[in-house]
Amino acid sequence: MAALFAAAYGNLDWQAITTSTRARAIDTAAPLVAMTGLDACADERLDEMHYGDWQGLSKEEAAARDREYFARWQRDPSIGPPLGESPRQVAARAAAAIVQLRDRHAEGNLLIVSHKALLRILLCALFDTELRHYRCGPSWPAGAVTQIDLGADRPLLRRFADVAHLGARDQSDRRTPPLQAVSA
Repeated sequence: MAALFAAAYGNLDWQAITTSTRARAIDTAAPLVAMTGLDACADERLDEMHYGDWQGLSKEEAAARDREYFARWQRDPSIGPPLGESPRQVAARAAAAIVQLRDRHAEGNLLIVSHKALLRILLCALFDTELRHYRCGPSWPAGAVTQIDLGADRPLLRRFADVAHLGARDQSDRRTPPLQAVSA
Protein backbone atom coordinates (compact mmCIF):
# COMPACT_ATOMS: atom_id res chain seq x y z
CA MET A 1 0.00 0.00 0.00
CA ALA A 2 2.81 2.40 0.87
CA ALA A 3 4.58 1.71 -2.43
CA LEU A 4 1.34 2.32 -4.32
CA PHE A 5 0.93 5.65 -2.50
CA ALA A 6 4.50 6.65 -3.39
CA ALA A 7 3.96 5.70 -7.02
CA ALA A 8 0.73 7.71 -7.21
CA TYR A 9 1.85 10.80 -5.27
CA GLY A 10 5.64 10.80 -5.56
CA ASN A 11 5.65 13.45 -8.26
CA LEU A 12 4.13 16.12 -5.97
CA ASP A 13 6.37 18.81 -4.57
CA TRP A 14 6.57 17.54 -0.99
CA GLN A 15 7.87 20.00 1.59
CA ALA A 16 7.88 17.67 4.59
CA ILE A 17 7.04 14.14 5.65
CA THR A 18 6.07 13.63 9.28
CA THR A 19 5.02 10.38 10.92
CA SER A 20 4.06 9.10 14.32
CA THR A 21 6.87 7.35 16.17
CA ARG A 22 5.32 3.94 15.56
CA ALA A 23 7.21 1.61 13.22
CA ARG A 24 4.17 0.99 11.02
CA ALA A 25 3.82 4.73 10.31
CA ILE A 26 7.54 5.15 9.66
CA ASP A 27 7.53 2.09 7.40
CA THR A 28 4.50 3.43 5.53
CA ALA A 29 6.34 6.67 4.73
CA ALA A 30 9.55 4.88 3.69
CA PRO A 31 8.79 4.46 -0.05
CA LEU A 32 7.96 8.14 -0.44
CA VAL A 33 11.01 9.13 1.63
CA ALA A 34 13.19 7.04 -0.70
CA MET A 35 11.58 8.54 -3.78
CA THR A 36 11.78 12.19 -2.68
CA GLY A 37 15.05 12.17 -0.75
CA LEU A 38 13.37 14.04 2.10
CA ASP A 39 14.06 13.00 5.66
CA ALA A 40 10.95 11.92 7.53
CA CYS A 41 10.48 13.41 10.96
CA ALA A 42 8.86 11.21 13.63
CA ASP A 43 6.71 13.22 16.04
CA GLU A 44 5.23 11.58 19.15
CA ARG A 45 2.38 14.10 19.07
CA LEU A 46 1.07 12.12 16.06
CA ASP A 47 1.09 8.79 17.92
CA GLU A 48 -2.17 6.89 18.32
CA MET A 49 -4.39 7.64 21.30
CA HIS A 50 -3.28 5.86 24.47
CA TYR A 51 -6.12 3.59 25.59
CA GLY A 52 -5.06 3.24 29.23
CA ASP A 53 -6.61 0.14 30.81
CA TRP A 54 -7.77 -0.95 27.37
CA GLN A 55 -4.40 -0.62 25.63
CA GLY A 56 -3.83 -3.65 23.42
CA LEU A 57 -7.32 -5.08 23.99
CA SER A 58 -9.94 -5.75 21.34
CA LYS A 59 -13.28 -3.98 21.73
CA GLU A 60 -14.77 -7.25 22.92
CA GLU A 61 -12.07 -7.66 25.58
CA ALA A 62 -12.47 -4.05 26.75
CA ALA A 63 -16.25 -4.52 27.00
CA ALA A 64 -15.82 -7.72 29.00
CA ARG A 65 -13.33 -6.06 31.36
CA ASP A 66 -15.54 -3.03 32.13
CA ARG A 67 -19.00 -3.45 30.61
CA GLU A 68 -20.61 -0.34 32.16
CA TYR A 69 -17.80 2.09 31.31
CA PHE A 70 -17.43 0.60 27.84
CA ALA A 71 -21.14 1.17 27.18
CA ARG A 72 -20.78 4.82 28.30
CA TRP A 73 -17.70 5.21 26.07
CA GLN A 74 -19.60 3.73 23.11
CA ARG A 75 -22.32 6.38 23.57
CA ASP A 76 -19.83 9.22 24.13
CA PRO A 77 -16.21 8.44 23.22
CA SER A 78 -15.17 11.95 24.28
CA ILE A 79 -14.93 10.61 27.86
CA GLY A 80 -11.86 8.66 26.78
CA PRO A 81 -10.86 5.17 27.87
CA PRO A 82 -10.24 4.48 31.57
CA LEU A 83 -6.84 5.81 32.64
CA GLY A 84 -6.13 6.66 28.99
CA GLU A 85 -5.96 9.82 26.95
CA SER A 86 -9.06 11.86 26.33
CA PRO A 87 -9.84 12.94 22.78
CA ARG A 88 -9.27 16.55 23.93
CA GLN A 89 -5.70 15.66 24.93
CA VAL A 90 -5.13 13.91 21.61
CA ALA A 91 -6.61 16.85 19.68
CA ALA A 92 -4.40 19.33 21.54
CA ARG A 93 -1.15 17.47 20.87
CA ALA A 94 -1.99 16.69 17.22
CA ALA A 95 -3.10 20.28 16.54
CA ALA A 96 0.16 21.57 18.06
CA ALA A 97 2.11 19.36 15.65
CA ILE A 98 0.08 20.67 12.69
CA VAL A 99 0.57 24.31 13.74
CA GLN A 100 4.33 23.76 14.03
CA LEU A 101 4.47 22.10 10.59
CA ARG A 102 2.42 24.88 9.07
CA ASP A 103 4.67 27.53 10.63
CA ARG A 104 7.74 25.80 9.13
CA HIS A 105 6.13 25.17 5.75
CA ALA A 106 3.61 27.88 4.91
CA GLU A 107 3.20 26.61 1.34
CA GLY A 108 3.29 23.24 -0.32
CA ASN A 109 2.44 19.64 0.40
CA LEU A 110 2.97 18.05 3.79
CA LEU A 111 2.49 14.36 4.40
CA ILE A 112 1.26 13.21 7.80
CA VAL A 113 1.35 9.45 8.40
CA SER A 114 -0.54 8.56 11.55
CA HIS A 115 -3.38 6.44 12.93
CA LYS A 116 -7.12 6.37 12.45
CA ALA A 117 -8.34 7.54 15.89
CA LEU A 118 -5.83 10.40 15.99
CA LEU A 119 -6.70 11.46 12.45
CA ARG A 120 -10.43 11.33 13.10
CA ILE A 121 -9.97 13.42 16.26
CA LEU A 122 -7.76 15.89 14.38
CA LEU A 123 -10.38 16.19 11.64
CA CYS A 124 -13.03 17.02 14.26
CA ALA A 125 -10.76 19.62 15.84
CA LEU A 126 -9.89 21.25 12.50
CA PHE A 127 -13.55 21.50 11.48
CA ASP A 128 -14.97 22.44 14.92
CA THR A 129 -16.95 19.22 15.29
CA GLU A 130 -17.73 17.93 18.78
CA LEU A 131 -15.16 15.32 19.75
CA ARG A 132 -17.88 12.91 20.85
CA HIS A 133 -18.50 12.40 17.12
CA TYR A 134 -14.97 11.35 16.18
CA ARG A 135 -15.93 7.68 15.80
CA CYS A 136 -18.99 8.47 13.66
CA GLY A 137 -19.01 8.99 9.96
CA PRO A 138 -18.01 7.15 6.85
CA SER A 139 -15.54 4.31 6.64
CA TRP A 140 -11.85 5.22 6.69
CA PRO A 141 -9.99 2.21 5.26
CA ALA A 142 -6.35 1.44 5.90
CA GLY A 143 -4.15 3.08 3.31
CA ALA A 144 -6.68 5.82 2.52
CA VAL A 145 -5.64 9.38 1.68
CA THR A 146 -7.35 12.40 3.17
CA GLN A 147 -6.34 15.82 1.88
CA ILE A 148 -6.96 19.05 3.75
CA ASP A 149 -5.94 22.49 2.56
CA LEU A 150 -4.97 24.55 5.59
CA GLY A 151 -5.70 28.02 4.27
CA ALA A 152 -5.45 31.25 6.23
CA ASP A 153 -9.21 31.47 6.79
CA ARG A 154 -10.22 27.90 7.53
CA PRO A 155 -9.36 24.35 6.51
CA LEU A 156 -10.92 22.89 3.39
CA LEU A 157 -11.48 19.15 2.99
CA ARG A 158 -10.40 18.24 -0.55
CA ARG A 159 -10.41 14.46 -0.35
CA PHE A 160 -11.56 11.99 2.30
CA ALA A 161 -10.57 8.33 2.62
CA ASP A 162 -9.58 8.06 -1.04
CA VAL A 163 -8.18 4.68 -2.03
CA ALA A 164 -7.97 5.20 -5.81
CA HIS A 165 -4.16 4.90 -5.67
CA LEU A 166 -4.59 1.33 -4.44
CA GLY A 167 -6.24 0.25 -7.68
CA ALA A 168 -8.03 -3.07 -7.55
CA ARG A 169 -6.28 -4.14 -4.34
CA ASP A 170 -8.54 -5.85 -1.79
CA GLN A 171 -9.55 -3.15 0.72
CA SER A 172 -10.53 -5.64 3.42
CA ASP A 173 -6.91 -6.19 4.52
CA ARG A 174 -6.72 -4.17 7.75
CA ARG A 175 -3.31 -5.50 8.80
CA THR A 176 -1.46 -2.90 6.74
CA PRO A 177 -0.67 0.50 8.24
CA PRO A 178 -2.96 3.49 7.81
CA LEU A 179 -1.77 6.28 5.57
CA GLN A 180 -3.20 9.77 5.52
CA ALA A 181 -2.09 12.90 3.70
CA VAL A 182 -2.59 16.46 4.84
CA SER A 183 -1.76 19.16 2.29
CA ALA A 184 -1.02 22.68 3.48
